[in-house]
Amino acid sequence: MVLAHDYLTQRGGGERVALELARQFPGAPLLTSVYDEATTFPEFAGRDVRPSVLNRWKVFRRDPRRAFALLAPVVSRMVVPEGVLVASSSGWAHGLRAHGPKIVYCHNPARWLYQPDDYFRALPRVVRRPLSAALAPLRHWDRRAAHTVDVYLANSTSVARRIEAAYGVRARVLHPPAGLDPAGPREAVPGVEPGFLLTVGRRRGYKNTSLVCEAVEQVPGARLVAVGGLPDGRTWSDRLLGVRDISDAQLRWLYANCSAVVAMSREDFGLSPVEGFAFGKPSVVLRAGGYLDSGLEGVATLFVDEETASSLAAVLRDFDPAEFDPEKVRKHGERFSPAAFGRGLRAVVAEVLSEAPRT
Repeated sequence: MVLAHDYLTQRGGGERVALELARQFPGAPLLTSVYDEATTFPEFAGRDVRPSVLNRWKVFRRDPRRAFALLAPVVSRMVVPEGVLVASSSGWAHGLRAHGPKIVYCHNPARWLYQPDDYFRALPRVVRRPLSAALAPLRHWDRRAAHTVDVYLANSTSVARRIEAAYGVRARVLHPPAGLDPAGPREAVPGVEPGFLLTVGRRRGYKNTSLVCEAVEQVPGARLVAVGGLPDGRTWSDRLLGVRDISDAQLRWLYANCSAVVAMSREDFGLSPVEGFAFGKPSVVLRAGGYLDSGLEGVATLFVDEETASSLAAVLRDFDPAEFDPEKVRKHGERFSPAAFGRGLRAVVAEVLSEAPRT
């Protein structure tokens, strides 16, 4: 077995999936473009992580996007050991040249190639259009790489549709695991009292953290903790708190002490509501994307029909956490356990091996 992930420089949902792959196949090497032990999950430190030549430069470890023009050719030339390759990818890892069967667990076809208006939302439209055109050669490389894959696994129905639209390939859906074990240690976050709303996401425009903040400001008495930080550009009330660089123990405490997880982005899958389910916490999410796969309306989820602050605020005003049974929420969340993910993945690996030509 050989594993791969685009890059290991942050603590996000994709990295949690890559870590679970490493747990499922503990002896397998893990290939990546760049790796920064200090900024990703510490559990990778005990694994056989093999970064590319780009890892020699600190500037690329600090921000892999600075290596944008180099990633495709470098990944194409990386040395891949023999064996079944399982690549966790939303951009580059599916371009590795495997010596055996290749399985790609796709979080989403690269947003900067196929959803540029979404990914580059912060840039002016006059910049976005020529930028999208300049990416045409990379789209050609990306589509060629997609057709070297034996099996595509999508993390949601929405992503399966995007894979077919981008590559003309049909993908199977295998939901990702909730990577944060609720049984682990917890550490209180100073200055935070229980009963707050929680949103979790990196500082990307498509995460819609600003929209969530604006909605909470419209709901008297509502409090919000934003993991990843509050958006820049305006002053928020003291009912909103942004936190960054928190530990898993602190994140567990936040999930355990919130009233609900709020998410309003058009996510590929969206792990934060699923992580909340494991703690018995309901979610308030946009009726779109991966949340349509992970949510269960009336049992674990309240859906918001429009991507506006006013629509979210209207739902939050009527939200009553007492109407949700924590045990039923947890039961629903078991669909997304690491054990369920492992069984599904191993079944696919066994199938691919059974179909591989014998030598």
